[in-house]
Amino acid sequence: MAHEIVDLRSDTVTKPSPGMRKAIADAVVGDDVFGDDPTVKELESLAASITGQESALFVPSGTMGNEVAILSHTQRGDEVIVEYDSHIFNYETAGPAVMSGVQLMPIRTQSGYFSISDLEDALRPDDIHEPMTRLICLENTHNRKGGRVVPIEALREIRHFADCHGLRIHMDGARIFNAACASGVNVKEYCSLCDSTMFCLSKGLGAPIGSMLVGSQDFIERARRYRKMLGGGMRQAGVIAAAGIYALRNNIDRLEEDHRRARVLAQGISTIPTLDLVPSEIETNIVVVDLERSGKSVEEAILRLEQYGVRVVAFGKTRIRAVTHLDIDDEDIERAIEAFKRVFGD
Repeated sequence: MAHEIVDLRSDTVTKPSPGMRKAIADAVVGDDVFGDDPTVKELESLAASITGQESALFVPSGTMGNEVAILSHTQRGDEVIVEYDSHIFNYETAGPAVMSGVQLMPIRTQSGYFSISDLEDALRPDDIHEPMTRLICLENTHNRKGGRVVPIEALREIRHFADCHGLRIHMDGARIFNAACASGVNVKEYCSLCDSTMFCLSKGLGAPIGSMLVGSQDFIERARRYRKMLGGGMRQAGVIAAAGIYALRNNIDRLEEDHRRARVLAQGISTIPTLDLVPSEIETNIVVVDLERSGKSVEEAILRLEQYGVRVVAFGKTRIRAVTHLDIDDEDIERAIEAFKRVFGD
């Protein structure tokens, strides 16, 4: 059944399902900072198992997960290689500089992931005048590249490069399960090639809050201390951990529905001559539309679409983004396509 508002701003706008709400209500809780919350422990054990890692840490947000990972992998004055359009570089309010005291080396790419020549150019020589390259950060799927998946072959090459040069790899895998669904590569294989991975429970998996940081036992022990330092130590957190457990057990396999609906949406929008997007490039649940030829500003487009009951977000000077998720059904997609045609069909 179509909803009153078709909210495509993000996959973070989902509401807990009845089953998830029941899991929250029934959660057994304790004080997590003291290590006494059994539901948090269960979630961390489940996350480690699903990703094939030794240990896991429950954090309030993906941003905290990324920042705790950088703190745990680096020393002040180090340099971290990031993709120019990455979340860490653009949307974490200079957290690496403020909290870790590291310098970021942003690399522009077309694909959202690094070639070996990119990394060779960015790698610092052993010179007292220059910072030491310590960490490579990847984003999978890549938000600002339209939900693009990092190919497993590319990640294997990056891992080999990192090993040859004594570097660590952190993966911002906020939507790693979308990547696994789209590529057919098991999430364990992705995570096995990284020293740490963060993934969100509150995006495609539909939980109201929380992310997971996974890695080795030693890494997670360091990360837990930094989580406390940043104010992420939670008390009776089982009430939100229960939602995460429900999400991991019930909402992974259905991600292909979000991807299918994103392709349908993209195909419908592509029939409008004044809008630019390539449906075949939609790999997951993110649809980015370029408005430049339409003559309408991003602000005007967002306002007009909302008048027809469809919400999207700005994604640059001439682009908007629409994201499918578990609260969007087929009727919602048809309604969104019709709204685009009404706003841009003239």
